[in-house]
Amino acid sequence: MGRDISREEFSPEDFQEFHLRLREESLLLMEWFKNGVFEPCVEMCGFELEMWLIDKNYLPLPNNEEFLARVDNHLVVPELSKFNFEINSTPHPLKGTLLGNLETELTYLIDRCARHAEEMDANILSVGILPTLGDDMLTLDRMSSNKRYSALNRQVLRLRGGKPIKIDITGNDTLNVEHEDVMVEAAATSLQVHIQVDPSTSVRYYNVSQILSAPVVAVAANSPYLFGKDLWDETRIPTFEQSVAVNSFRDSHGQGVQRVTFGTGYARNSMMEPFLENLDGFPTILPLVFDEDPSWLSHLRLHNGTIWRWNRPLIGLDSDAKPHLRIEHRVAAAGPSSVDTVANTAFFLGLAAYFVRQEIPLEDKIPFDDSKDNFYNAAKFGMGAQMKWTDGNTHNLRNLILDVFLPAARSGLLDAGVDEEQVTHYIDKVIARRVQTGKTGAAWQRAFIGKYGPQFQEMTRVYHAHQMDNTPIHEWTV
Repeated sequence: MGRDISREEFSPEDFQEFHLRLREESLLLMEWFKNGVFEPCVEMCGFELEMWLIDKNYLPLPNNEEFLARVDNHLVVPELSKFNFEINSTPHPLKGTLLGNLETELTYLIDRCARHAEEMDANILSVGILPTLGDDMLTLDRMSSNKRYSALNRQVLRLRGGKPIKIDITGNDTLNVEHEDVMVEAAATSLQVHIQVDPSTSVRYYNVSQILSAPVVAVAANSPYLFGKDLWDETRIPTFEQSVAVNSFRDSHGQGVQRVTFGTGYARNSMMEPFLENLDGFPTILPLVFDEDPSWLSHLRLHNGTIWRWNRPLIGLDSDAKPHLRIEHRVAAAGPSSVDTVANTAFFLGLAAYFVRQEIPLEDKIPFDDSKDNFYNAAKFGMGAQMKWTDGNTHNLRNLILDVFLPAARSGLLDAGVDEEQVTHYIDKVIARRVQTGKTGAAWQRAFIGKYGPQFQEMTRVYHAHQMDNTPIHEWTV
């Protein structure tokens, strides 16, 4: 989905030709898996961070074209709406000074973006859902000009038979609104962690990423409000799922599977399995036909980019068309600060590295349906959620984080060769303190509104000041 496309309208012949090429490339990918074409590799990681462009009143500013032209950096790219953009890290090996390198790179890009935003009398902000966002601000004239976004909107509505998008979320409050387009998707901004994995461990990484989604989404919770309504700790999760809701096929329970999905099960034998599900289960949304060698997998990768699993397998290719495997872990919210962003990344990477290396696979101990329920409970209730664990019992998630997940994350990073001082900083001094105090981004926002009432602009002003100081969330005051 990162590449732009050349047109917005497609004929039935386009869909037919696209699917033929998608099938051809899927068969080629299957041969690659069978024949061991993916070369062994060390684990590499990085992230994407979706952000907001806002004005001096802390309202969304739909002017990312001028902003991106000023920033002029290939790691800073557009997103769906004109008031969003995305910062990308470069890939780093999972060892040594990885975490400090990620924060140094992110700090440089944040400073560069903030400086150019200031030239436009604007600010930038990293948060799961912008607290000042209003329902009436999500209009098609504020969609980014890239043709892929308008084409996506057309095709989602086509598959919905023209029915409006319904956002129906019940939390502490209830929200029920309708939209005639997919712009509500722009409300949800995430931290997406990528890890390049060796073929021999790819299935294990994919499965544990799903299981670990519950503690990660809870610890990183930063989206309690949408349009002034107090909903889930991570309201971003149901918002994104409902904003491009298109039924595709039915799972083993007879439930319709949407384009944004936790998935339908663990991988069993090969990472080819999700791509076969893509081929047969999800209708094509963007049938752009490329005049490229099938080995570039252009159609397969474009199609995969329109299926937003919360843990998504990716095929990458270098300049010599040599393929590699990545897992994209999409569950964490953006923000609250750069140090928190890197700490959230460290927490996931450490957990994944630890549990992948356990002798008995974690997916053998926790049924997939339990992992799925754990994820949505954690998104709704944060660290106060209940989570089923390997003993078959239900535990308080915060206690599990303290007793199981924090020691595991620390051990996983150290065993991978990450610098101990950096592990201590990001895991023990940032994540552990956040869990001990219970002060996530969601908790801080609710505490502010609880004290001062629905002063969302003032809350966003204070939030922005803390973020620009790069203070970890557990030290923020209201």
